[in-house]
Amino acid sequence: MFLLLAVGPVVLGLGYALLYSLGLVGLLGRGFTLEHWGAVVTSADFWEALGLSTFIAAVTITISTVLALSAVLRWREHTLRGLRTYAFYLPLALPATVVAFLIFQWLGNAGLLSRLAFALGLTSSTTDFPTLINDRWGTGIIVAHTLMATPFLTIFLANLYRSERVREVSQVAATLGLPPGAVARRLVIPLLLRQGRSTLLLYAVFVFSSYEIPLLLGSQSPAMLSVLTIRKLQRYNLADIPQAYVISVLYALLLVAVLFLWLGWSRYRRNTVLHET
Repeated sequence: MFLLLAVGPVVLGLGYALLYSLGLVGLLGRGFTLEHWGAVVTSADFWEALGLSTFIAAVTITISTVLALSAVLRWREHTLRGLRTYAFYLPLALPATVVAFLIFQWLGNAGLLSRLAFALGLTSSTTDFPTLINDRWGTGIIVAHTLMATPFLTIFLANLYRSERVREVSQVAATLGLPPGAVARRLVIPLLLRQGRSTLLLYAVFVFSSYEIPLLLGSQSPAMLSVLTIRKLQRYNLADIPQAYVISVLYALLLVAVLFLWLGWSRYRRNTVLHET
């Protein structure tokens, strides 16, 4: 039943996208052709979008993980106690669109930080403030996703810290003579990252695939992969619609490849540990 209701529609959708991209169905379908695939693969926009999406996902998950680990190492089992609980749980209630508008109000050329810099005499006018919104490197996108990811990952890692009984393990290591700094560096951090690596990967995929925040805070060129796909799908030029389906299929193939590589690497690591044991 799960396969029928959850996986079935996805497979049918991807099958339709593949047929459309090959010219076998759709308004422009006139028989099998690889013209649309060639147009996408040789397009600079596609590769720039793929590179930008990968860059933003990698930077976001790296910064968020470092911040979350810092919070857990600082407060340990007390991370989700007291007023800090609200600081971590309340941001999770904000939709992505709301976060994007907040970042726009904070980082825009006429935003809060720009006006503050002008008031402090750091800039001669609000237009002199660095461009952090709709810039080529997706700075606003990274900040917005980091603000969303850090509370989630902090809660996740704090729960791992408790469920894996890291405090007790750390005390045993310290008793055996391991210095406090080495306990965090060689024991706690590797343990939390190893146990949470699947969730970190899935969140990176979520950032890679996001649409609302890149649409509001990203540049038109290069654009993230999701924005480029929707732009081609909704553009008035009907010739771009098959290219949107090509990008969708390539995106699905990329995710499947990452999934199989991840599962293969995890199985290899597990077999290696069992063999060494």
